[in-house]
Amino acid sequence: MYHIYQDITIEAKSKGVFEAVSSPEKLEKWWPLKCKGVPKRGTIYSFNFGPGYDWRGEVTICRPNEAFHIKMTKADEDWNPTSFGFDLEETNGKTLVSFQHINWPECNHHYKRSNFCWAILLKGLKDFVEKDVVIPFDQRS
Repeated sequence: MYHIYQDITIEAKSKGVFEAVSSPEKLEKWWPLKCKGVPKRGTIYSFNFGPGYDWRGEVTICRPNEAFHIKMTKADEDWNPTSFGFDLEETNGKTLVSFQHINWPECNHHYKRSNFCWAILLKGLKDFVEKDVVIPFDQRS
């Protein structure tokens, strides 16, 4: 299996970062085109990226202001066995986001492209939380 791990520090309290990674309305500001779900363990989130890309995932960890993880249940073949999550650690009003996207079956083009895209998207998360910057969906990599 292959894994993606990335850390980023966001100059905000963990509460605001948690909301940005778990609230569908805020997720839409930096990741999917449309999103639905409730931040509660066992619930299903939908992540819509446009025609043919209406994916689903189950919340496996939800600890407000600390951690939020999703296990994919309906997505592309490469994404289906994967889980992604955000672990948050606040220190002095800043939050370290330890991101993971684990259990990729192959180190193929899709894995490599997703690794790159997550870096860009996490920068979008940082800019959204810190500066309220929203990048239009069609400009997110």
